[in-house]
Amino acid sequence: MVSRMGKRQATRKSPRPRRGAAWVREQALRVNAALAKAYPEAHCWLYFRSPHELLVATILSAQCTDARVNKVTPGLFRAYPDVRAFAAADLKDLERAIQSTGFFRNKARSILESSKDIVAKHGGEVPRTLEELTALRGVGRKTANVVLGNAFDTPGMVVDTHVGRIARRLGLTRHEDPVKVEFDLMKLLPPRDWVAFGHRTIAHGRKFCKAPAPRCGGCPLEALCPHEPKVFVKRSGEKSPNEL
Repeated sequence: MVSRMGKRQATRKSPRPRRGAAWVREQALRVNAALAKAYPEAHCWLYFRSPHELLVATILSAQCTDARVNKVTPGLFRAYPDVRAFAAADLKDLERAIQSTGFFRNKARSILESSKDIVAKHGGEVPRTLEELTALRGVGRKTANVVLGNAFDTPGMVVDTHVGRIARRLGLTRHEDPVKVEFDLMKLLPPRDWVAFGHRTIAHGRKFCKAPAPRCGGCPLEALCPHEPKVFVKRSGEKSPNEL
């Protein structure tokens, strides 16, 4: 006969194994290779023809889909064909033009003020360093890294909600703060892979590793993933995330 204490001990889950720095480094390289194989064509999906257009499009993409931004920007860029046109824009007109992207008042202010900064402080040319970009009003590290990597071919690690979530699930970081996640990933991967890693991770997040319930069935990274997905309780006639 098994005692009550014995039953509790028998049903107690084993603690997760501790993973050291060497495992994390190797895991990052494995994940990077798997993403490269699964998403070789991943790229920046935002429509742009110049560094400033990419800056504007990236500001608009906050809390908004790339598809929605790409519907807005062609007309926006016709109305404001260069950085000086944006710098001279009427704020209310700009708000109306981008309203469908959400948070349009803050975004319009950021676009207007960063454009004025570029004209006044950089002769109308978008700066090419992280420090100068993040000094622009309304421009954070994520936006700056998007511009650096896709407009100037300068290594930059973009950490959005997809990248942060997947990096945690795959054991590459424990941090929630995007800047800390960025620094963790930069230490784990060579600079030449930073831009592509961001694009591929975002593609993976959209297709499989969703929040809150990942679609683990058919996931190309399933063998590498230590994440324990939440149990999905099916209602009558409802499909689980892995069946969709």
